[in-house]
Amino acid sequence: MDKLKMHTPDIAEENYKKLVALFPDAITETTDEDGNIVRAIDKDVLMQEINTKVIDDGQERYQFTWPDKRKSMVMANAPISKTLRLEKEKSIGRDGTPGGVDSENIYIEGDNLDALKLLQETYLGKVKMIYIDPPYNTGNDFIYEDDFAQSADEYADNSGQTDEEGNRLVQNSESNGRFHTDWLNMIYPRLRIARDFLADDGVIFISIDDNEQENLKKVCDEIFGSNNFLAQVVWERAYAPINLKKNFSVSHDYILVYGKDSSIIQTNGIARTDEADNRYQNPDNDPRGVWQSDNLSVGPAIEANIYPITTPSGRVVEPPAGRSWSLSRQAFRERLQDNRIWFGSDGNGVPRMKRFKSELRKTGITPMTIWKYEEVGHSQSATQDLQKLMGGKKYFDYPKPVPLIQRCIQLYSEEDSIVMDFFAGSATTAHAVMQQNSEDGGKRQYILVQIPELTDPKKDAYQDGYKTICDIGEERIRRAGKKIKEETGADIDYGFRCFKVDSSNMKDVYYAPADIEQLSLDGFEDNIKEDRTPEDLLIQVMLDLGILLSSDIETQEIAGKKVFSVADDYLLACFDKDVTEETVIEIAKKKPFYAVFRDNSMANDSVAANFEQIFETYSPETVRKVL
Repeated sequence: MDKLKMHTPDIAEENYKKLVALFPDAITETTDEDGNIVRAIDKDVLMQEINTKVIDDGQERYQFTWPDKRKSMVMANAPISKTLRLEKEKSIGRDGTPGGVDSENIYIEGDNLDALKLLQETYLGKVKMIYIDPPYNTGNDFIYEDDFAQSADEYADNSGQTDEEGNRLVQNSESNGRFHTDWLNMIYPRLRIARDFLADDGVIFISIDDNEQENLKKVCDEIFGSNNFLAQVVWERAYAPINLKKNFSVSHDYILVYGKDSSIIQTNGIARTDEADNRYQNPDNDPRGVWQSDNLSVGPAIEANIYPITTPSGRVVEPPAGRSWSLSRQAFRERLQDNRIWFGSDGNGVPRMKRFKSELRKTGITPMTIWKYEEVGHSQSATQDLQKLMGGKKYFDYPKPVPLIQRCIQLYSEEDSIVMDFFAGSATTAHAVMQQNSEDGGKRQYILVQIPELTDPKKDAYQDGYKTICDIGEERIRRAGKKIKEETGADIDYGFRCFKVDSSNMKDVYYAPADIEQLSLDGFEDNIKEDRTPEDLLIQVMLDLGILLSSDIETQEIAGKKVFSVADDYLLACFDKDVTEETVIEIAKKKPFYAVFRDNSMANDSVAANFEQIFETYSPETVRKVL
């Protein structure tokens, strides 16, 4: 049986292996500063292999860089030995039942860089839409510090917040000489990983203000490709000026929109209004249905398309000066014969093209890049709505309006899409997904991630029991789901499975035996931490094997042993000790795709010796793993 690695992939190592496979002659060795032999890439050989220009360090070229950029790139690729643990008591069932774990929605408490790495293999290319609202870097926002190599003493000496897992949060003051650098080092690795989550036709929306808009766009151009830039939306977040401002009262934020592959992406459009539909009529009773007419002339003029047209009334018309007809003579004659040219009810008008509603390529209206507050809400309405939902208390500053996120969902998601938000905040995205599902009967799932940032002990939220931002977000989802259910009665998923990022289930010796000077056999009796449950092990196995966290999980008893069945026996896992041959046989007979057991869990040497033969007899295709 193969051993599960039980840690996230080392992306740098995987990229190196790909390079080795493509260009083995470019691989060499050198010595590091300590005199150790390390692998290296021969630049000259690589340059010959790919027959193009390789830029050396120090050579001038167009690029966007900042201090520690290389470090943030390494950070995006570095593996971590962490896991997710199910928080059943915080979870909500699909129907809104507290403690239920049958929901397909996911809420994760923890640093989003860790969470993204843990989810990376499982949700690779599966997310249709990402919306994030990262810190705006105003000098008051908390910025993640990602130097996880610091000691506990160094953490304690840090002047900022530290969450329960030791992740540091510090206010990025404008007096800090690294004001922009710290923000870029925070956002860069997260966006690098986020790109891998997107489906080929997936889209990411990123809210931002003027402080980092310019830098964010350059980062996104590098990560997603400038050719995949779709729009820079201007959202009118305020509806009244602040007269105390010295020069300008800022009334907008931006939303940068990028696609994974813009060549295959097309928006669903904004839902059509009655006003838009009323523009389509059928004054000539055309059997193809309602239509509206469109200008037939275009500019600048194309000489070949300048020609006279005779109307049914006998009047001869030509395109306006500097313009031409949009159709060639032949194409015009074909449209005229097909009754697609309209000359007005009296037959004397300038010719126009008939556009049938039934032939629209998309049902919605193509969005413009300015989103008015009348359409998608503003900051004050969002604050008031959340305050009302939470019982009249203001627990959260500057939440985004539900209609704003709902528009993003409408534009680039399908009814069964996965929507992700890894700066979840007050959980507006979850609220918007439920609202949209209730309106169109969709089965969209959301994945939210939020670091458990501490609330201010002096504020209402803390005094009312909401110790972290996660507490507020989770309660907001519960209340929003209840409200939508009461108002609509829609049969949708109102719950979420709550997880928290935690250290690995495996003891350190499992990962780094070289760090221990003297090993005893007792140290290897059990490589699993004493405080971890079988459910904890199951979640880490699912992550390692790339099985969706939203999968159905059932518990069975087979020959007196507890066995987890995931996704209708796709995975069968038994973490009990003293597993008998009878248990192994019954599991093999179910023919799972994966069968996972605890290392050294067999009842005796006989069972261990016969294990492989049992599976070869009953289910040779089953992939067998141990941890």
